[in-house]
Formats: sequence, structure tokens, C-alpha cells
Amino acid sequence: MASFQLTTLSQSSLQDYVDCARRFQLRYLERLSYPAVEAEPALENEKHQQEGEYFHRLVQQYLIGIPNEQVSKLANTPNLQRWWENFQPFSQTNLTGLTSQLPEATLSAPLGNYRLLAKYDLIAISDGKATIYDWKTYRKRPRNEWLSARMQTRVYRALLVNAGAHLNNGQPFEPEQIEMIYWFADFPNEPARFAYTSAQYKRDWDLLTKLADEIDSASSYPLTDDRQKCAYCPYRSYCERGVRAGDVDQAEAETEAEELFDVNFEQIGEIAF
Repeated sequence: MASFQLTTLSQSSLQDYVDCARRFQLRYLERLSYPAVEAEPALENEKHQQEGEYFHRLVQQYLIGIPNEQVSKLANTPNLQRWWENFQPFSQTNLTGLTSQLPEATLSAPLGNYRLLAKYDLIAISDGKATIYDWKTYRKRPRNEWLSARMQTRVYRALLVNAGAHLNNGQPFEPEQIEMIYWFADFPNEPARFAYTSAQYKRDWDLLTKLADEIDSASSYPLTDDRQKCAYCPYRSYCERGVRAGDVDQAEAETEAEELFDVNFEQIGEIAF
């Protein structure tokens, strides 16, 4: 198998490495195609993921100033209509009167021999405080403890401290000035909120640096011991870890399936159902 030089790390690649170093190898170093479906029923799961991607595009268009009545016409499936209707009161309550809104903002910073890169759904700045918003279209609302341990929560907050000074008049944000909020389109009144502290930032950046050093010096990529993770991994046939995909009616395991791939919003066209 060909091996490609890796120059950047993201929350997705780091999560893959933590979950299963073999998956990280196959996806990011070997760049193999994905021969197995992630979840059953396959067509329903694929449609749900596409709708989730399209919902992100609708929110982006709304946040850059496209009128609500124009954006709402594009919510052309039952899921999209429901999510969009749920988003309206949340937006009016939380996203008005802000000093600055930065949808689809990208930040990066050196991390060992790599660059750490993150694309944020929204960074909202007001009164010297930065709030990271991330939109989720999960079928089930995951536990806060699970979300707190995810690489996304750790990377997004730590990277904003490390690389967000240009968003704050040249002054780095203190960790205590940052909060991350996951908003769930199907659970609009149950957001997950994560404040930040200097101690958490040090813990997170030390961990990220350690992982980058491990990846840089790795000579082998062992399979995970947690076979539950294999049920939603599209590479499982490479590892002889089963053929049948996991069922979509499981909770946090299913959310992992939805996060297996970085979303490239520039490549999302008009999605028709």
C-alpha cells in the first residue's frame, strides 16, 4: 500500500488515532477507499448524513446574511424543515446583538511536526467572550460526559486559545473567556455547554502534543481492542472485524459513525431527496 505524507492533524484524525490507530493508518496514511457501509439501513443512514451536511450549509447561508425566508425554502425534507424550525428561536435568543459572528471560521497552529487545523461551525464574540457553536443532527442526544471527552471538544477550545488572537484585537483569549456549545437540531432545548479553564487548556494542549509526537514516531498501528467501534468503521473488512454494519438505533456509537468523515462544505452541492 502507498503511504502518504501527513502534514496536518484535525479533531477527526486525532479521534481516529485515539479510537483505533489502524483506522487512522488506513484513512490518513494509506488513503484507502471505504468498502463497507457505516450503518444499517445504509440508504437511510446516508440520507441522514447528507441532510445533516445540508443543514450546516443552510445555517451558514443564514449567518452570512441571506434572508430567512429565502433560506427556509431550501429546507425541503421533513428533517430539514424540523431542524430549521427548531433553529429559529435558538438563533433569535442566542445569536442576536453579538459583536462578531464568524461562521465556518478556520484556525490552525503548529503542533509538533504538524499543523493542527479546525473548521468551526460558528465562533461568536461578544463582550470579550468567545463562544464556539457546533450544530449536531444526531438522532439521539449523547451524554455530556461522552462529548466532553471527544477530541472535538478538546481541540476546538484549545486551538481557539492558541490561534485566536487575531479575532480579539491581537490579544489571545484566556481559556476562561471561552465556552463551547453543542446545539442539537432534534433536541433544541438541550444544548451541551462546556466552559473552559487554564488547567483544562494545559491538559488538552499537553495531550494533543503527546498524540502528535506519537503519530510522528509511530512504526505500527494496532487495532482497537474495543470491537464495538468496528461495527461502524468502514474499514472493518480490511481488519476481518465483520461485514455487517451496526444498527443506527444505538446512541453514542451511532454518533461516532456520523463523525467518521470530515465534512467538506465546499463540495456539497444542492441535495435533492
